[in-house]
Amino acid sequence: RRVVYLEDGEMAVFDASGCDIVRMDLMSKVDMRVEEIEWDLPEVERGGHPHFMLKEILEQPHGIASTWRGRLIDGPEAVRLGGLHEMGESLQSARRVIFTACGTSWHAGQIGAYLLEELARIPTSVEYASEWRYRDPVLEPGTVVVGISQSGETADTLAAIDLAKRRGCPTFGIINTVGSSIARLTDAGVYLHAGPEIGVASTKAFTSQVVALTLFAIGMGKQRGLEPERIKQYTDGLKALPGQVQEILDRADEIEALASRLLDHDNFLYLGRGYSFPVALEGALKLKEISYVHAEGFSAAEMKHGPIALIDENMPVVVVAPRDASYPKVLSNMQEVKARGGHLITISSEPNGLGELSDEMFAVPHTLDALLPVLTSVPLQLLAYHIGVMRGCDVDKPRNLAKSVTVE
Repeated sequence: RRVVYLEDGEMAVFDASGCDIVRMDLMSKVDMRVEEIEWDLPEVERGGHPHFMLKEILEQPHGIASTWRGRLIDGPEAVRLGGLHEMGESLQSARRVIFTACGTSWHAGQIGAYLLEELARIPTSVEYASEWRYRDPVLEPGTVVVGISQSGETADTLAAIDLAKRRGCPTFGIINTVGSSIARLTDAGVYLHAGPEIGVASTKAFTSQVVALTLFAIGMGKQRGLEPERIKQYTDGLKALPGQVQEILDRADEIEALASRLLDHDNFLYLGRGYSFPVALEGALKLKEISYVHAEGFSAAEMKHGPIALIDENMPVVVVAPRDASYPKVLSNMQEVKARGGHLITISSEPNGLGELSDEMFAVPHTLDALLPVLTSVPLQLLAYHIGVMRGCDVDKPRNLAKSVTVE
């Protein structure tokens, strides 16, 4: 359980007397930094489940609770994040926040940007690390750069953080893997504590990232005068999430049956708006990478700007439509899909009135708009999993993919 992480340019030299860490350019010894691995062997075994992906989907109530456990504090403090204290002055004076990430972590970053602007009123953008690092970005004083990565080893995100540091920006990491390269490079950060994620397609790390970003946004908002009543709404909502996710998982057989009815389709559209737009992107990504089925996610507001031309009776359209601030507009999009013969699958927190409109319907518990992505993403994970299994795909190790993209 004791490990030593090698930095770039270091090597381990073993002889009969033990081990030394040596800088290769100077051939000089450096102090050995020994750390403890926190996870246990059962966490990296399937535990009787047919696939790691299913095991990790089912672990999400525990993973979500582990992310906020010890960080939600009764009383005025409300949220305690070590990283916020370590970078207190830099974050309090921040004039702009940039989230940088890839893949699923980028989708979580989109939700984080909505949260941070809503709760802390800080201008926030989300950048693909693979593009941003080559763009010679303008980084004015007061910019904080936040890297999001499950593994903490994503090459492009690591390079983006390095760029930010060289430009003098404070850097913050939201990472699952303790001791990873991004965790060591950033000035401070938050560990997810979601446990090891073995399946290539990220599931429990995504929902834990959203929870960690919510904690980050609450903490930043509190520094800027966020009302105690709103803070309590969010902390109560976070505490309720594990039980609400379990309610969804207890109905997994409904999603399995839905998957069997959709199995023969080769193209899918996913639509969402507001907080549900990144969920639509994530749902489409999961189906692509697990089932090898072509799927595209769009903002429901953009449907008329091209995607609507694809809709006919052979096109399943998955709409993430909880009863949130965007619901009336999304409902109009759903009616347009049905008018063109599309096969409409709806994920909503309030099914009343949608049963007749939708061909397929799955309801999730209701919560705050900003926390709904944690709930609405779970049935989409299960849908991708079951379609992948039914199509005979290796859902734990999809073709051409790696768990951590450590090369450009």
